Amino acid sequence: MSEAGALEKTIDQQIIAAMKARETERLGALRLIKNSLKNKAIEKRSALTAQESEQTLVGMIKQRRDSIEQFAKGNRPDLVAKEAAEIAVIEEFLPKAMDEAALKELIGEVVAQIAAANGAKPTTKEMGPAMKAVQAKLAAQGLRADGRTVSELVKKALAG
Repeated sequence: MSEAGALEKTIDQQIIAAMKARETERLGALRLIKNSLKNKAIEKRSALTAQESEQTLVGMIKQRRDSIEQFAKGNRPDLVAKEAAEIAVIEEFLPKAMDEAALKELIGEVVAQIAAANGAKPTTKEMGPAMKAVQAKLAAQGLRADGRTVSELVKKALAG
């Protein structure tokens, strides 16, 4: 069984557990995850790889963060709390996010490599290649980090 299939099986088991425990909010979030993965597989017309499943879940988190921002502006704390709870459930099925200190260290290594290759300290003009290199290192190590956070830290490292 593929990792993606294992993820779907795990989600199915979690749905059953949430039903038995009568956890309606968690159950709703799990069903959203299952439907999103199924829709992505239908769209692709084949089973999802583990990386594609992870990308789908990351996309779901990004949507919820955008919604939280909008609901906060609209003074809807009830909906902000609901979206935040869904994010917590979705993150259970993703690799652990890298903490900011370790991320800064990784970005420092990438900036040093770019500086060594160019023979000079990189500037903000090298933002694209630096971002690609950081994302590639994260993927190679099986880690993940919020894209917005990575972007801000890379920008600071290149500017400073």
